[in-house]
Amino acid sequence: MLGSVRPAPTAVVLAFLLALAPLSPASAQEDSKQPTLHELRFDWKRDGLITGTAAALWISSEALFKDDLAPAQCRWCDRAPDGTDTLNRLDRWGRGLAGETEQSRKRADTWSNVLGFAVVPASILGVQYAVGRGSGMPNRFFAEDATIILQSAVLASVANQTVKFIVGRERPFVHQLPEDQKGLTAHPSDNNLSFYSGHTNLMFSMVVSAGTVAAMRGYEHQGWIWAVGLPLATSVGLLRMGADKHYLTDVVTGAVMGSAFGVAVPLLLHKRTGATTGPDRPGTVRMMPMAGAHMAGISGTF
Repeated sequence: MLGSVRPAPTAVVLAFLLALAPLSPASAQEDSKQPTLHELRFDWKRDGLITGTAAALWISSEALFKDDLAPAQCRWCDRAPDGTDTLNRLDRWGRGLAGETEQSRKRADTWSNVLGFAVVPASILGVQYAVGRGSGMPNRFFAEDATIILQSAVLASVANQTVKFIVGRERPFVHQLPEDQKGLTAHPSDNNLSFYSGHTNLMFSMVVSAGTVAAMRGYEHQGWIWAVGLPLATSVGLLRMGADKHYLTDVVTGAVMGSAFGVAVPLLLHKRTGATTGPDRPGTVRMMPMAGAHMAGISGTF
């Protein structure tokens, strides 16, 4: 009969130290550096319905019903009844950014569309994904974040279209034309939709929404969203002025209104739920010999 095996003192000490390893200051400090990410209120049915409905209203108002909804005559004409030009000094000064030739104005218009509908959305979503993954977000977070950003953009655009159709401000390049030539522009239904800038409104709603969502989630390095997004959004507004499609007050108002939706939509519709999650990183595995027996235990987080 074999006698009982007594653990060597060194084995006992080693096992005790390994058992306490997860509580060591170094491990605690390493865990404390990992960000705590926050769950946001999100429901695919509710948010899908809101986003889809707003997108349908915006797109249809632009592509299908614009001729019927847009004012045929300006309501905000920047002219006195006798025909005197009453354009304010700020907008008169801002028109100095407009291209001097038809070719330069068309080029600015083209680039504002390229940046506004391709470069800026791709950049913002790309940076949002990179910042989130760098913080260890679960994969589902990005789909939710992208939907919230899109939701902010389409709601801001519906509000913008409504104001444009009601206000009916004459565009800068139309303002300079003789009365008998205003109906001969390439898109007459677009002549009186200057206030406020839809491109600028859309860009700032996306950028500010992305930054707000990142802050609410608790992502690290969220400053990159602002560093990349704000200059791009501002450049789109300047290009709209360069194309002579908007006045300075149109662009500034678009930036303010877009930013307001970018903050309000996440905060009002997607508050933090109170639940948190740690980074989505591989688990740690630790081999731990057990004192008093020829075996080893495995502990860790998965």
